[in-house]
Amino acid sequence: MTPRGPPKATTNVGSTCKACDAPGHPPTLATPSQLEEGSCTVTAVSPWSESRSTLVLSPAEAAWAEEEEQETKDETPPCGSSKEDSVVEEKEVEESGLDGFDSPSTLSKEEACRVGARDFQSQSEMTTSEREDGTNGNKLQAANRGEAPEVCSAPGVDPDNESQMSPTGMLAKDQGAVLGEVAPLWVPDSEAQVCMKCGTKFTFTKRRHHCRACGKVFCALCSSLKFRLTHLDGKEGRVCVSCHSTLIKSTKADGWMTLFSTGTPPKSQRKVWFADETLASQQSESAPTTPARGPALSPVRRTDRPWSHSDSANLIPLEGLPPILTSTGVKGDYTVEERPSEALLFQELESGRPKPLVFVLNANLLAMVKLVNYVNRKCWCLTTKGMHAMGQVEVVVLLQCLPEEKSFPKDIFSHFLQLYRDTLTGKVVKHLSLFLFGSQFLGSRDHAGFLYVRSTLQSLQGLPLPNQPYLFGLLIHRAEVAWAKAFPLRLMLRLGAEYRFYPCPLYNVRFRKPLYGEIGHTIMRLLVDFRNYRYTLPTVSGLTVDLEAQRTCIKIPTNGYNELLKAISKSNEHVLALGACFNETADSHLICVQTEDRQYQTQAISIHNQPRKVTGSCFFILSSALKPSAGYLAKSSIVEDGLMVQVTVETMGEIRRSLREMKDYSITCGRLDQSESQELVCLQWVEEKCTVNKGVFSPIDGKSMESISSSKMFQKSEYKENGKIIRWTEVFFLQRSQNPRRGASDSAENSRLTERIARAFCLALCPHLKLLKEDGMAKLGLRVTLDCQEVGFVAGSNGQLLPAQYFSALDSVLTPVIHSKGRTRDDEPTVMELIFYILENIS
Repeated sequence: MTPRGPPKATTNVGSTCKACDAPGHPPTLATPSQLEEGSCTVTAVSPWSESRSTLVLSPAEAAWAEEEEQETKDETPPCGSSKEDSVVEEKEVEESGLDGFDSPSTLSKEEACRVGARDFQSQSEMTTSEREDGTNGNKLQAANRGEAPEVCSAPGVDPDNESQMSPTGMLAKDQGAVLGEVAPLWVPDSEAQVCMKCGTKFTFTKRRHHCRACGKVFCALCSSLKFRLTHLDGKEGRVCVSCHSTLIKSTKADGWMTLFSTGTPPKSQRKVWFADETLASQQSESAPTTPARGPALSPVRRTDRPWSHSDSANLIPLEGLPPILTSTGVKGDYTVEERPSEALLFQELESGRPKPLVFVLNANLLAMVKLVNYVNRKCWCLTTKGMHAMGQVEVVVLLQCLPEEKSFPKDIFSHFLQLYRDTLTGKVVKHLSLFLFGSQFLGSRDHAGFLYVRSTLQSLQGLPLPNQPYLFGLLIHRAEVAWAKAFPLRLMLRLGAEYRFYPCPLYNVRFRKPLYGEIGHTIMRLLVDFRNYRYTLPTVSGLTVDLEAQRTCIKIPTNGYNELLKAISKSNEHVLALGACFNETADSHLICVQTEDRQYQTQAISIHNQPRKVTGSCFFILSSALKPSAGYLAKSSIVEDGLMVQVTVETMGEIRRSLREMKDYSITCGRLDQSESQELVCLQWVEEKCTVNKGVFSPIDGKSMESISSSKMFQKSEYKENGKIIRWTEVFFLQRSQNPRRGASDSAENSRLTERIARAFCLALCPHLKLLKEDGMAKLGLRVTLDCQEVGFVAGSNGQLLPAQYFSALDSVLTPVIHSKGRTRDDEPTVMELIFYILENIS
């Protein structure tokens, strides 16, 4: 190998990319902050001395299509989170029948039942009139016989039978045989905002259920029973307690109780809890048909409940769309449409709806959907809202629309929900992490998964994005999975070259051809186990390789020292290979293209119309294979999309020693007798500019958390009360000791103290979780200061301190915990901020 000036080339390489047939728009200079389609150039890598013409993929800098309608200032969300962060206010409605009495505590169960029936009689009048034709004959027969309607207080009458307490329920004895034999007319969802039995207001956590016998709408509690119905061919169907009672009496009268009535007797070990804090199967073995309801069950803490599957944990139906959340026009007030029309929603999106549609995937997770014009492409834009509360980043998927597409990409909803479930086990997505699908996805088995990436230099104009942090999902082909696992940066940059985006596109194209085939002959076979992935190329966070004319600089961040030591200790004695990160300050980057004959070629992708001054590399290899008799000081060359430097054994020892001591080291490459063509390779330690938590703000006072390190928390225990959960998700270290002499014992002690503070905070607010969430304070912050001169805390939400009543509850619990650790003058001050979220209990 001969030394060359960077960017270097191994052979004469031709670009395999074709020029795009773009419209003849004059090229404009792309700025790093907003790069669009056609913003990159792919060149064959050659020595700087050789003149080669660049291969422009697409010079198109087409002007944006019509911009999305800008929201007015009054619609701009404030710094704090709105009540939409809580998804939907769950407001408990007192039983309407109790409002008109002076002494509601003295009402009996039967009296409350009668009052509730009268209050909702008006809502059932339409349904009653629709069914009058079917029951008119029976009513006339009853009238001719002179039968009087039964009253609820009469002995032997079921007080829960609503059909006996209203004109609708004044049925003849013969109607019990008709009930359940003919399919009823269903009351439309839009006409039933509350349960027609108990008056509970419907939300997406308190769902509507139609009785299969009478067709009216009830909550889960009032329609928790089942009965074999004739119009269902003898199969069991959900019925309300009133119809169940009527059907039971009818079968008893005809002697058919044994044949048809199942009543769904409870299993002693099974308990099913619903969102309205009722236990559906807690019934007496002797009376299996009587539901547990009303004042008989008081709200209990959910911490001791056995796990059970709730329908509110997954609201995605097998067919159709999930429920949709719509605003009523009143700030913070929303309604839920459970079975939205896909055709109408698609038509609404195509007509230019300015705001995204909001789908409810479960009680804690929303999906925002909008059709956008992104870089002259019509795309679906799907984003999550609710992942932050689980310690997960929000997710954005841009999907290019298919020709004549009229249906929603519903598989994305299931993927979002799976990400949510994975977070419960501590599995989170990060930059360049891979999520694989188990089966067919978006209409093809070739769609293998999503590679998640951060947006860097790409344009984000016109996209409805969630709050930071968030990641974009790149749809990968099944043939590309090996590279996505072993070396995702190579695949990301290769996508950028294919779609003329620097460094990579953010949108996805379905049914595309793979960019890589069989692994074949590549240097990565020496560095990565492609069979079992027992070892891969180690990467140091923030490490970059800058290739310039006659100089190459390998920049190692000082905060990556421990990662580097780990890589050195695991590396071969004669070879040190490290993966690099994408360099945002570079104007171009090496990429690796696989040709049709499975050969790998080196090319460079760069920002269009900008001169190439600094070229990034994906990895570097230091090898001690150079012999002193070769006549070289050292040799450097480009290998695929990385840099290889060959040195002598003695030089390798010096390099390893310098890295362990955190000292810079320079390698002179070239022949001993040709000093004018020599170049320099520098290993340089740098103070990396921390870019973590960009766009993140404190819920206490709106303080920016950018460049402040933090740790995610995935605790196994949860703190639950009144149907709500409070979860500790993250801790920010605003100020902490940087003394390296402090041992691991000090760190462990601080961790234990932090956990105790978090636990005390959760327990202190448990009785107030419901009220806090209803007031829009679902995200809470606790800032603790530990200093020899000052020890204290502040707590807040939505950019403001918590009200006084919450502070008094916190003060009595937190103060003893914070003061439990003694402070000395030698202790450095510590300031940390803990983040908590209040969620719905859906498990």
